[in-house]
Amino acid sequence: MQRRPLFQLTALAALATAAGAFTLPALAQGKDIKIAHIYSKTGPLEAYGKQTQTGLMMGLAYATNGTMEVNGRKIVVIEKDDQGKPDQGKSLLAAAYGDDKVDLAVGPTASPVALAMLPVAEEYKKILLVEPAVADSITGDKWNKYIFRTGRNSSQDAIANAVALDKEGVSIVTMAQDSAFGKDGVKAFREALKKAKLVHEEYLPPATTDFTAGGQRMIDKLKGLPGRKIIFIIWAGGNPFKIADMDLKRHGIEIATGGNILPAMVAYKQFPGMEGAAYYYFGMPKNPVNEALVAQHYKEFKSPPDFFTAGGFSAAMAIVTALKATKGDTNTNTLIKTMEGMSFDTPKGKMAFRKEDHQAMQSMYHFKIKIDPAFAWGVPELVREIKPEDMNVPIRNTR
Repeated sequence: MQRRPLFQLTALAALATAAGAFTLPALAQGKDIKIAHIYSKTGPLEAYGKQTQTGLMMGLAYATNGTMEVNGRKIVVIEKDDQGKPDQGKSLLAAAYGDDKVDLAVGPTASPVALAMLPVAEEYKKILLVEPAVADSITGDKWNKYIFRTGRNSSQDAIANAVALDKEGVSIVTMAQDSAFGKDGVKAFREALKKAKLVHEEYLPPATTDFTAGGQRMIDKLKGLPGRKIIFIIWAGGNPFKIADMDLKRHGIEIATGGNILPAMVAYKQFPGMEGAAYYYFGMPKNPVNEALVAQHYKEFKSPPDFFTAGGFSAAMAIVTALKATKGDTNTNTLIKTMEGMSFDTPKGKMAFRKEDHQAMQSMYHFKIKIDPAFAWGVPELVREIKPEDMNVPIRNTR
């Protein structure tokens, strides 16, 4: 049975009365603020998308004190399923801007879908708040001024993991999906290493289930090397930890990886002491917003919020912070001017949109896995918070 945190939060009072607040006749002051949420309701990243949707709606309720209004304008969220398909995401975003007349959009889940959607935001001159797609190119060479991102990018993931693993006498091989997500992650990780030695990069098809051939290549590159030997895994979906079946311990090889959703972290129980850096784990950040999210999620679902739930919540906090600053004005240029450099509260603490590329600067968390019988997954125990100023996240856009 999972242990439930005990939080005494006055902030939850607003959430508890949210259902009643929605019925109040106070919405005539202005037309609805329409937000499209385009995400993987179905498809390979369905679990990630559902968490983002849950977090977004919880965050909007929290940020508006349960009213779902800003300056007398009701917030209406229109959900669309991109199914993880780039062409689908692109057409849905165009329909949201053109037919539904939304003021801004949030999403998508997958990086290839996001990359297909970026030009649509530029064509319609409307904001796309990217959450949680992570490829660097989204706020890098494919970026335009209508793109903001609350989700972390590949560089933040990789640099944080490099901070956690970058020590003298360490030899590392990377295992990543042969995709924008995998390649951007490895590139950023490689560039961030200063002390450890990267001896091989292994790229495998995203849907790989048999890791034997790739695993043997990585073992061959590491076995016999002096010092600590690590396979660092950058992967979304599936079970890349099957590689452990190849008896890596016989060669003195460890596995390292970043954080993940709780079901995926069940596999982490095999690796007590495994290190890495995570975007979020509900027990690590200590702030009132995270306490409210955790308590409300336990109340509604009898379980803690997950990786992408926090991301959706953060996107909601950014949107409402901006709308409050503009007094409900949804003019795109006004929102861009407001959001550039804007800081806002999230379950991870303060984030701020960098003016140059609209990437949210945010903390990451160096962890070490411990085994706790109360949880079905390997528990990431906080080693230290890696703050934005501890990571030299490059500006990769060319505009």
